[in-house]
Formats: sequence, C-alpha cells, structure tokens
Amino acid sequence: MQPSATPYEERLTAPRSWWLISVLVGVALALVLLPFGTLPMLGGLAGGTAAAAVTASSYGSVRIRVVGGSLIAGEAKIPVTALGEAEVLDAEEARAWRTHKADTRAFLLLRAYIPTALRVEVTDPEDPTPYLYLSTREPERLAEALKAARATV
Repeated sequence: MQPSATPYEERLTAPRSWWLISVLVGVALALVLLPFGTLPMLGGLAGGTAAAAVTASSYGSVRIRVVGGSLIAGEAKIPVTALGEAEVLDAEEARAWRTHKADTRAFLLLRAYIPTALRVEVTDPEDPTPYLYLSTREPERLAEALKAARATV
C-alpha cells in the first residue's frame, strides 16, 4: 500500500448558519430597495445574497495541510523540521490561548466557530514566532500527521 501524498488536509469551512445569514443579508437589502420598485428589489436580493455568500465562502476557504515535509496553514508554509511539540487544545484551553495566554508574536490561524485547536512550538532559533495556534476540528489527527512527517524527514 502506497502512503498518501497528503497525510492531512482540512478546510476550515464556515458553519451552515452563515449561509442562512447570507440569504438574510440579501432579504434585508431587498427590503431597503423595495421603495424603488420590483427590479431593484430583486437585484438587491440577488446581489446582497451573492456578496454575503462570497464573503462567507472566502473566510471559510482557508486550509491546513501537512504535505511534502511542510505544514501549510493558510498563507504560511513551515518545514516540519522547524516545529517542536504539538499540544492538543480542548475548547476551554483553546479559548484561553486565543485570549489571555496569547503571545502577540505567535502565528494564529483563528476561526472562532471551531472550538478546538492545536498549539505547535516553533523551534527554529531564527524565527521570532514562539508557536503556531491552529484552529482545527481534528487536533489529534493533525498532531499525528505532524509527528509522522517529522519522523520521515
């Protein structure tokens, strides 16, 4: 059996309720444009819904991947050799690391609608970033993928 080229991949999609909110934004814009007639109202409904949906989709399009000896989290690409221990954070501990325990130098890939996270130490002495905070729905699986990637490098 050949090992997977991508041992871990996750897309941090927006929750379903945000899609309902997108429709409600369109309805609100349609109501604002109602005094101007039916066509502007329908344009407001379509345009407002589309704009809100694009916003929700782009916010939820960030991905976390462990591939090719690197951790790719959003715009950041870090070799696994520069990473230390990974700490799985439950909802309460993740909230603490997002708030009063947070370091301003840390790399934070936050999605408040995802309650769990993974905190990964950065061991590269040239990098001022002390750790990575990654919102993830599967922190145990991400920690295992990082561990496996470090073992193969």
